[in-house]
Amino acid sequence: MQASVSLKCMADRPKRSYNITSLQRGLRLLQLFSQSPRGLTAKQVAELSRLPVSTVHRFLANLETAGFLICNGDNVYHLGIACFAIGQSALGQLDIRRVSLPYLRELNQQTRETIHLTVRHGLSAVYVEKLDSSEPLRIHSRIGAAVPLHCTAVGKVMLAYMPAEEQQKVRSQLDLKRLTPNTVGNLQELDAELYRVRKNGYACDLEEHELHIRCVAAPIWDHTGSVHASLSITAPMVRMPVSRLRQLAPLIQAAGLQISRELGYQIPGKVPDPSRLRKNHTMEATLAKPCL
Repeated sequence: MQASVSLKCMADRPKRSYNITSLQRGLRLLQLFSQSPRGLTAKQVAELSRLPVSTVHRFLANLETAGFLICNGDNVYHLGIACFAIGQSALGQLDIRRVSLPYLRELNQQTRETIHLTVRHGLSAVYVEKLDSSEPLRIHSRIGAAVPLHCTAVGKVMLAYMPAEEQQKVRSQLDLKRLTPNTVGNLQELDAELYRVRKNGYACDLEEHELHIRCVAAPIWDHTGSVHASLSITAPMVRMPVSRLRQLAPLIQAAGLQISRELGYQIPGKVPDPSRLRKNHTMEATLAKPCL
């Protein structure tokens, strides 16, 4: 009885704000390094964080001691092995990654192209899994990298299926700068593109994020019917004419729906035939080569 009373009293208390300033600063410094693959000096960290150099030195020394940073002979700091270990553990605990992996492997084998799984983080889509193409010419990407929502197939899918109110809020925060001549440059162009995504049920990236790279992506729904993740097939332009993108679309849609089912999503109405994902030697032969 005493335990019950104590718990009730704790529940009745107003929630406290446990904001530890030094911890928040340390975490923000680590985030700076996640965006700087070449590393940062203490001076650069101070400039980016707007903290005094003396304060930055103390943070860097503690993070280095704990293994979260390493420092080379040029006094340039990089993320350390502790960050890698935590990142790998986090990936392993992502249910969506575990559930998706068999379908990603199937797509990888059937298409012989690079397969990505992404989740949304703020205004970006983050790669949480990647299976490389078996072709000699392949694209460069890495797990943990973040790409914009507005000019990538994986991002446009998640943006298109956001609730209207959330989408309006996110749209107002996007930096619609053109990364290539094909990137959408204003909200009117973006809205037209998102309409096409919802109409088709998949998104394409026709060299909008990087030149010579094309991609087709489909949404993944969770048990609430929300889309916070997507999967994609990516290839060099020379192997990915528009005709092949359209041919691959039903395949990746079927994979997305199968993953969604396993995550508890109840699919309304008619859906693409999941049997498309089963091994079919005729389809594999067709999808493994460009449709010129």
